[in-house]
Amino acid sequence: MDNSGYITLTRQSGLMREMQVVANNIANAATAGFRQEGVIFSEYVVGIQGGASLSMAQGNVRNTSFEQGNLTQTGATFDFAIEGDGFFLIETPDGERLTRAGSFTPNGEGDLVTPDGLRVLDAGGAPVFVPPDVRSLAVAPDGTISADGAFIGQIGLVTPTNPTSMTRQTGVLFSAEDGYEASETARMMQGFIEASNVDPIGQLARMIEIQRAYEMGQSFLDSEDERVRRAMDAMMKSN
Repeated sequence: MDNSGYITLTRQSGLMREMQVVANNIANAATAGFRQEGVIFSEYVVGIQGGASLSMAQGNVRNTSFEQGNLTQTGATFDFAIEGDGFFLIETPDGERLTRAGSFTPNGEGDLVTPDGLRVLDAGGAPVFVPPDVRSLAVAPDGTISADGAFIGQIGLVTPTNPTSMTRQTGVLFSAEDGYEASETARMMQGFIEASNVDPIGQLARMIEIQRAYEMGQSFLDSEDERVRRAMDAMMKSN
């Protein structure tokens, strides 16, 4: 295979990865707290011994959008949404993680947990406890929890020290590699859920663009394959 074929293959590989990311975005368009992803393409230059360098395409970097999603009112006591920059702090078997998905509920021990049973933490890293016999519960914009009018704790609202270093662990959980700090600007809203920030129409349009670009690359590879076959046939006949 000549250099043009290798270059096209690297582009095709990147387009396949982007198609997977776009498909995952569309699949999670209705997942509360989901953050849309994209793929960043870069140039990879390979030196060729005795000749010019070869420029290839790489699509290995995923870029996550942290734009605010729409807030939907549910009226549920343990549904929370964050307005502004900030994340809930969650305890997982692999360490503390950050999320924007705020649909919680108390478990049998009274700890506030996610639908997967992971405990919600306060800004200090301690589990948030809700008394089982509470009649009314209110949460202030800073996360302060009051049960029957008495203070019982505060849900942690944190901001990553370096947002660009965050990596996705699962659909709605992120790890903050460089740490985090208490958020000074985020506001918590009780009885609301933040929807996914995926733009379904834009993602469908991008999927069509990727498909067409992939088909063009495949057409080029098919043409090159046919050209090489004809050249080999001509050489064999001439001999």
